[in-house]
Amino acid sequence: MGHSALAAGPDLLTAAVAALVIIAIAGALYTHRFGLSHLLVFMAVGMLTGVDGPLGLPFDNHKLAVTVGNLAVALILFDGGLRTRWPEVRRGLLPAALLATVGVAATACIVAGIAHLALDVSWSEGLLLGAAVSSTDASAVFAQFTASQLKLQPRIAATIEVESAMNDPMAVVLTLGLIAWLSPFGQAHGPAADGMATLLRLLAEQLGYGLLTGVGGGLLAAFWVRRLPVTDDHDGLAALLMAALGLLMFAGTTLLGGSGFLAVYAAGLLVRHHAGRVAQLALPGLNGYTWLAEAVLFLLLGLLVTPHEAWRLAGPALAVALGLMLVARPAAVLLCLAPLGFGWRQQAFVAWSGLRGAVPIVLATYPVLAGMPDGWRFFDVAFVVVLLSLLIQGPTLAPLARRLGVEHADAKDQEQSHRGTETQRE
Repeated sequence: MGHSALAAGPDLLTAAVAALVIIAIAGALYTHRFGLSHLLVFMAVGMLTGVDGPLGLPFDNHKLAVTVGNLAVALILFDGGLRTRWPEVRRGLLPAALLATVGVAATACIVAGIAHLALDVSWSEGLLLGAAVSSTDASAVFAQFTASQLKLQPRIAATIEVESAMNDPMAVVLTLGLIAWLSPFGQAHGPAADGMATLLRLLAEQLGYGLLTGVGGGLLAAFWVRRLPVTDDHDGLAALLMAALGLLMFAGTTLLGGSGFLAVYAAGLLVRHHAGRVAQLALPGLNGYTWLAEAVLFLLLGLLVTPHEAWRLAGPALAVALGLMLVARPAAVLLCLAPLGFGWRQQAFVAWSGLRGAVPIVLATYPVLAGMPDGWRFFDVAFVVVLLSLLIQGPTLAPLARRLGVEHADAKDQEQSHRGTETQRE
């Protein structure tokens, strides 16, 4: 059926794609009422369209999924930087930096032990899986906070949002470095020979070039943008301009060997700080672009998944997912935030808000592209981890914030006022 649909012509294919997007968006609007992430709907539609679904469309182009995933996440991070005010960044920079480096490494190590027991893989392969799922996802975090209208205490909100944008470079470096270790060349020369030096060099390049190009490019872009004759009637052009700047920054930084993810977030922050009028003018239109990016990305990821194969790993994947949520992430948060004076309530919420999204699945495709024998197992496990994170952690964030008392004072006052007004009406 899938082949006949593709052979029927471009008009039928266009109609099918448009119908899928409409169904996904309509479903996302309804799931929003229940606190579920709209990303789940896009992924579900992709799965129903894929090889195990009613349409049965075959799709196994992991390289295309990685390319689209990188561009989509870059656009989402640039949008997140444009929406974040500089005082919030300064407030959460230190705890976020610790979580994005030490926290990612600690999470990967703990998940490695869980994967070693649950999946019967070697420690190095377990560490590779841990690295792939160790980073929280900016698109999932930003989307969930927006969907639940959650307003947190400033320090907690800044820590969570900045961490979700900063921890991708560490996860990427660990994943690529471990794939190099596990490749035939790396095994022949022994992973212990210069493995640590290689990882440190990769990390320095990713962070160094990412920060340099992000800060330099962001300042240049802000200097130029604020001198453009942009009026209030140019909101659509401003959004298109910002999207192009973000993608150019990502591609240029990646070509230099740096972290494009870190660069676009830093650039977005600086453009917002130094060219705030144009940046704010672009945000409504840019929001539409990020929705499109998320929709396409999760549709592709849903198409890549083969549910009957993922089901065979349901037990071990569930153990990895629960171990990540209940053991690895809380331990990493305790290690990083306890010395900074965060209370146990704040730590508990930061630990539970470590949502997984597109980035872990995209990183889990790297072993497949590298031709590793068990690469598909890492992809299926990462998919289950993300699915459970969005299903379990996402909808419970707002109730947990109220239970732990980590909401912003203004949000509490508004809620009490709203309750009081409804009581008077009754």
